[in-house]
Amino acid sequence: MQAVELFEQKVGPSEVARRLRVSVKSAYQWRQLWQEGGVQALASRGPSGSRCRLSPRSLEKLVVYLEEGPAAHGWVEDQVWTASRVVTLIGRKFHVSYSVSGATRLMHRLGFSPQVPVRRVAERDERAVKVWREATWAEVKGRGRPAGATSVSRTKPASPVGRPGAGPGAGAE
Repeated sequence: MQAVELFEQKVGPSEVARRLRVSVKSAYQWRQLWQEGGVQALASRGPSGSRCRLSPRSLEKLVVYLEEGPAAHGWVEDQVWTASRVVTLIGRKFHVSYSVSGATRLMHRLGFSPQVPVRRVAERDERAVKVWREATWAEVKGRGRPAGATSVSRTKPASPVGRPGAGPGAGAE
């Protein structure tokens, strides 16, 4: 443990923090723990956070289910595992609840990454979409506002200059 070696050499917490690239607060906490409980007090307690809710056997089964693909489990729209789908799959197969962020971390741990599906119809006709954009959309969209019709600032209306009684000091006569 580098921090202990430095503390034994009478190096201050600020310098320990700088050398080990940690916060000064952490270095002070480490020194206090070391002084009160020795090297054992600084030993790692393992990964933080809650424990995995699935057993090792269940994790193996989950990997098999994920490798089968979403269609094998009822999602036929696209072949994408989203975190919310994995939450549903875990609930159905193992009767365990996970949050979306928890499922995302679990997927990363298992070597998968959640995907965001493209919201597109499977039977989409690209030629028809292109024709619609070029003909119909141009007609529906219109030309827009003339250049001088709006204020430069999005947060203020046009300048009060020229409006009777609207400028600073109006009515102060």
